[in-house]
Amino acid sequence: MRIEVARDVFPLAQVFTISRGSRTEAQVLTVRVTDGEAVGMGECVPYARYDETLDSVEAEIRGLPSDFGRVGLADLLPAGAARNAVDCALWDLECKRAGKRAWDLAGLPVPGPEITAYTLSLDTPEAMQAQAAKNAHRPLLKIKLGTPDDMPRLEAVRAGAPGAKIIVDANEGWSAEVYADLAPHLVRLGVALVEQPLPAADDEALAGMDRPVPVCADESCHDRASLPHLKGKYDVVNIKLDKTGGLTEALALRKAALEQGYKVMVGCMVGSSLAMAPATLVAQGAMITDLDGPLLMARDRDTPLVYDDKGVHPPRAALWG
Repeated sequence: MRIEVARDVFPLAQVFTISRGSRTEAQVLTVRVTDGEAVGMGECVPYARYDETLDSVEAEIRGLPSDFGRVGLADLLPAGAARNAVDCALWDLECKRAGKRAWDLAGLPVPGPEITAYTLSLDTPEAMQAQAAKNAHRPLLKIKLGTPDDMPRLEAVRAGAPGAKIIVDANEGWSAEVYADLAPHLVRLGVALVEQPLPAADDEALAGMDRPVPVCADESCHDRASLPHLKGKYDVVNIKLDKTGGLTEALALRKAALEQGYKVMVGCMVGSSLAMAPATLVAQGAMITDLDGPLLMARDRDTPLVYDDKGVHPPRAALWG
């Protein structure tokens, strides 16, 4: 088995801002795994919030032994971006070898399109209202918030897109006091879900708070080992392949979370269609699908995912799986 790692840069269509900072491009690692005949591909987005860099993740991947495979990969790499890219590349390789689609190998029904959120980045209320108005035709908008002064932004987005379903992502940016103050207004403005309102290290405060709007664990939920720590604090878990360490664990986390009574959101880092492709399998029937990375980019992979009024469609075989 031979593995190759390349760095790819995808310019964004516009500046993308969250509570932790702004970016103008997506820097990703593309992994190719070959057995000498077939080639499988995967993509990951190293994330500084989890102490990942392009260098550190590339080093993890290049440090794999020559006899690695998807079975046992979790013993070689921790949950995170490196394992995600390798795991997804190995799924793709298995599909190429077998001449089958990934959902067939996983024993899943044939997937269909899922309505995806479209993310409005953090900005002034006036700019966010303009973003909302421009995208008011979309059925689901996700608002990036996470400051003590978010109320005007909420009001502005609702004014700009009065008919859209709205979810909010605070990216750990609120305190318990700010969240408690905003919660009634989230209800008033018809917000359907709030994602990671408090820092993961301080989310114990959620156990004693009313949750009039479903609260989703993002930074607090990585893989199945996270689930015991979420009880009584969250209603939904956000499954991202760059957190779980690939499709294998993502499917297992989805099953375990549903069995324990959580609803599921399937999210993404800002990556290309190659990164989103495996996640479309996990997103089937999810409460919220948030796989809009390619919609935020100025360019994408050669065989991109299809996005239309039915949502994001499963990948074509030429892309992945």
